Amino acid sequence: MDVTATERVRRFNRTVTQRVGALSEEYLARDRPLGASRVLWEIGDGGLDVRLLRTRLALDSGYASRLLRRLEGDGLIVVTQRRHDRRVRIARLTEAGRAERVLLDRRSDDLAWSLPEPLDTEQRARLVEAMGVVDRLLTAGLVDITIEPPTTAAARYCLGSYLAELDARFDAGFDPDRSISADTDELTEPRGLLLIARLREEPIGCGALKLHGRGPAEIKRMWIAPAARGLGVGRRLLDELQRHARRHRATVARLETNSALTEAIGLYRSAGFHEVAPFNDEPYAHHWFEKSLEP
Repeated sequence: MDVTATERVRRFNRTVTQRVGALSEEYLARDRPLGASRVLWEIGDGGLDVRLLRTRLALDSGYASRLLRRLEGDGLIVVTQRRHDRRVRIARLTEAGRAERVLLDRRSDDLAWSLPEPLDTEQRARLVEAMGVVDRLLTAGLVDITIEPPTTAAARYCLGSYLAELDARFDAGFDPDRSISADTDELTEPRGLLLIARLREEPIGCGALKLHGRGPAEIKRMWIAPAARGLGVGRRLLDELQRHARRHRATVARLETNSALTEAIGLYRSAGFHEVAPFNDEPYAHHWFEKSLEP
């Protein structure tokens, strides 16, 4: 543990909680703490599945239930069961809840502006820029990457999004039947594996390996959701794929890519992959890369 870094983070946390009023039982001068107001804002005008609400805000079920009961008691929300699946509960704002949310938005804007307002122009710009950096890095730290069967809903979503993006970005489109295969069996251990990246339980990226014993491992199906780009998820996926290739005793990692995927090419080169002569007959590839995997 870096003691100096830990102390700076704790000092930052204390400053932020004080400045935003997180310790007040009457956040934004309303008769409820920050947690309840945050739940009200997250539900939004369209309503929200209670399970998804808990996931987004990282709340345990007991605390979330207490906040929801409080908001129901104040007449700001109603919680109902879905007609065709009574296990699913949906929280929705009442008319009073929608009016309260508008008020919270306005007061939140005022509170947000009160943070940089006392500063001069240069200090304001530095603070706002630093806040953006902190937000991106804290969000990046929430990303989880796990091995998952390629048949799950999240895997199908990511792989489908990958194929759709290639079809949109390649000059002549993309036909997976013409490409080298990476089917379900090939992405299931011991023949291979699929990694899924999630942010707040929502799938935002994937990467796959095809394994060939001690022969070169093939990296396939690298995709990051547009909204999650810039968080370093692609590099983390690539590092994890190499780690799993080593775990399976591969000594070399290989991949091929299309010239339209400039971001991917930059990532591979920065990660130590070097361009080599074509090692397969992938019809959509313009570049072939290889990297030796140190033990």
